Amino acid sequence: MAKGAIQRRNKPATTGWRDAAARGLRRIGGVLLLAVLAIGVGLWWAARWTPQRAQYPLQGVTLDASNGQVHWGSVKAAGADFAYLAATDGDSGVDPLYARNMAAARDAGVRTGPIHHYSLCRLATDQAANFIRHVPRRTDALPPVVWLDYDDRCPDRPTRALLLSELATFLAQIEAHMGKRSLIAPGAAFEADYKVTSGIARTTWLRRDFFEPDYGAHPWVMWQANHYLRIAGADGTVGWNVVRPEGTTP
Repeated sequence: MAKGAIQRRNKPATTGWRDAAARGLRRIGGVLLLAVLAIGVGLWWAARWTPQRAQYPLQGVTLDASNGQVHWGSVKAAGADFAYLAATDGDSGVDPLYARNMAAARDAGVRTGPIHHYSLCRLATDQAANFIRHVPRRTDALPPVVWLDYDDRCPDRPTRALLLSELATFLAQIEAHMGKRSLIAPGAAFEADYKVTSGIARTTWLRRDFFEPDYGAHPWVMWQANHYLRIAGADGTVGWNVVRPEGTTP
């Protein structure tokens, strides 16, 4: 017994430390594995989630050239009642697939509307000219949307008064061309700085993934609820939108 006790006392001191380190690494590995699995499940869920159709009967998609050659029959089958398509950007940008998508969606029975990405670095009249040049007037088109976001390509930050004045000029010109009033779609940061929804009397389209947005001065009429969605017929992710049913309140 004395010999065994001596042998136990002579056991290398580093062995216990190594065992503890190995156990710690195994625990860390288990936590990391669970985190990776949770992220994977979250991404899987986000790529498939849309608001309940019973609550929002009218739902649609937002697409641009990054979604490739869209198969509109599949997009309609995925539940898109309408589509908003990126059309123009600033005073010269044009989505190369806008005309094709507009025609193909119409042939598939999906109504479309154009999106203009407004630039703080370009004159309103030049941007309106770009929009009018590339977006034809159609009586069956949905109202145009003015997308308002900051852009790393544009460092300008005009005063609120100047922005609202320029935006009013842009809206007046494209609405005269389209024959209908526009929607404005400010991002949360843009709205926080410029409070566009309280300065421009237009229907509001707000954006927040998975949770209803509340950052506008007025209740939203359109909500982009998920821009991580993947659907049959389009490459990559799309924006998924719902329309507030008439007669409902936020």
